[in-house]
Amino acid sequence: MSKFSIVFFLLLSFTQVWSQDIAVIPQPVSLQPQNGNFVLKDGFSVGISASNAEAKRAADYLINKISQASGLKGSVSSKINGSVFRFRLVSTKNKEIGSEGYLLNVYPDSVSLVANEASGLFYGVQTLLQLLPKEIESKKIVSGVSWTIPCVSIKDYPRFAWRGMMLDVARHFFTKEQVKQFIDEMVRYKYNRLHWHLTDDEGWRIEIKSLPKLTQVGAWRAERVGLWAEMSPPTPDEPRNYGGYYTQEDIREVVKYAKDNFVEVIPEIDMPGHSLAFVASYPEISGTPGNYSVNSGEKLIDWSLPGHPALIDNTISPANESAYEYIDKVMTEVAQLFPYNYIHLPLRSVSKSEKNVGSFDGFQVPSEFPCGAT
Repeated sequence: MSKFSIVFFLLLSFTQVWSQDIAVIPQPVSLQPQNGNFVLKDGFSVGISASNAEAKRAADYLINKISQASGLKGSVSSKINGSVFRFRLVSTKNKEIGSEGYLLNVYPDSVSLVANEASGLFYGVQTLLQLLPKEIESKKIVSGVSWTIPCVSIKDYPRFAWRGMMLDVARHFFTKEQVKQFIDEMVRYKYNRLHWHLTDDEGWRIEIKSLPKLTQVGAWRAERVGLWAEMSPPTPDEPRNYGGYYTQEDIREVVKYAKDNFVEVIPEIDMPGHSLAFVASYPEISGTPGNYSVNSGEKLIDWSLPGHPALIDNTISPANESAYEYIDKVMTEVAQLFPYNYIHLPLRSVSKSEKNVGSFDGFQVPSEFPCGAT
């Protein structure tokens, strides 16, 4: 065995032992195990150094998770030194850890968590929860568990400012509560962007009050189970009752819930391609006359042929001047619901063929957005 192989084996063995003893995902920038354990007891307190609503939310989050799984009660205190959990927002910024980083030190008698911003405290709490026994994830009280945290010194900050996950609710609808559960899972691993895929050929999921048919028609399709894109088209009299949508109040609620968990929500509104749900609701935005319906799993594009020709026109016609009035209504209402810098418009997967040639009549497609390109 070569020296390199021996060294690699020893490093791998050390990593496996370390990860079995103290495992944190994602791996912190620095983790130094110390001697001893912190024992969690009933009546614990979380002291916060500043009158900061977001910092208090991080403290409440920890208390609720611990109480839910262990039955141990805790409270927030303004007295740092008298508390077993000591959360500090520093007045002189630590440039190394930035706005989302933290310094966590677990001692036998107390836990210190220091950050520049409340988001850093929140991510430090996620690490603390991973240091506790696995039963901390229980939704009900678990008995017979030794609620201890190994003594450790951790320095952590994100490598990437944008840490996103995408949830596609267009092809399969997820309820508002399920979206919140998805956010809960994201923050456990310190993701901070939810890319919310709200529209596609298979469904339109966001209420647009000025265009009510988008949810009256575009949110519903025939139910199908099986291999997607190989299903039979619905019969004319088949019920279209599978799907759903979010009211604007639902959207605001999810956005607030995400914000409270330090997650920004980026909506995705598909256009001009992948817009069959839009076209089925308002056929006049297409450039190809016909009867349209929301896709229920039947084949839309022939991927076996060069250029991937469309079998049905699922495109908002860029040559149709009236289509821009509809787009303006959609974007005006979407922008008012999401208070962040970005809305994702894919401008993708527009397959040109004799099925949708009308959508492109009189329109010169820019070279940087060729048909068929994503």
